[in-house]
Amino acid sequence: MLGASLENTAQRINMHHMSDKPEDVVSGYLQQQLLIAMPDMADPNFSRSVTLLCQHNEEGAIGITINRQSDFTLGELLFQLNIPCDNKELSSIAVLEGGPVSPDHGFVLHTPVEGFDSSVKINDDIMVTTSRDIVSAIAAGEGPEHFLIALGYAGWGDGQLESEMRQNAWLSVPVDKGILFETSLQNRWEKAVGKLGISISDLHGVGGYA
Repeated sequence: MLGASLENTAQRINMHHMSDKPEDVVSGYLQQQLLIAMPDMADPNFSRSVTLLCQHNEEGAIGITINRQSDFTLGELLFQLNIPCDNKELSSIAVLEGGPVSPDHGFVLHTPVEGFDSSVKINDDIMVTTSRDIVSAIAAGEGPEHFLIALGYAGWGDGQLESEMRQNAWLSVPVDKGILFETSLQNRWEKAVGKLGISISDLHGVGGYA
């Protein structure tokens, strides 16, 4: 299943509907936001998670979680895709769990590079690409300067995310490329919370989602 993930994702989850043409900025009042799961989040898929919202419109929302490690390394993913890579450092990079929906579909979050298929611009610092060509470039040492690879995504139906926000299941902060690309996996939640201007202890008792 992984072998088809990056080649077919755009068609199979309609990711190309994020915009009318590649590299348009996505719309929605939560665009360019990181969703921070509250400590009391009941859903184990999102406990202490940070999720980059890639789409938010009247049909719902799509996000990619950036701080949950999957059981795969990049080397294992490349093997499944039949893409050679002799770089052991690259091969050892952890692949993330992007969310519970379609975990066999892959997403590459990266600093902007032109020329790849199936790319959407999140902001001036971040793009998301779902095509195989970017993974081949990464394996060859010719990819973007910074990148994360995630399998699966988080999805919300019409009005669902707004309802969860009202119940204080999530807080949001503007997306920060430093959290994605310059902060260790283990520290991304704390770093995102810090952008709220409050301490982690202040979050306990804010509310939960059941």
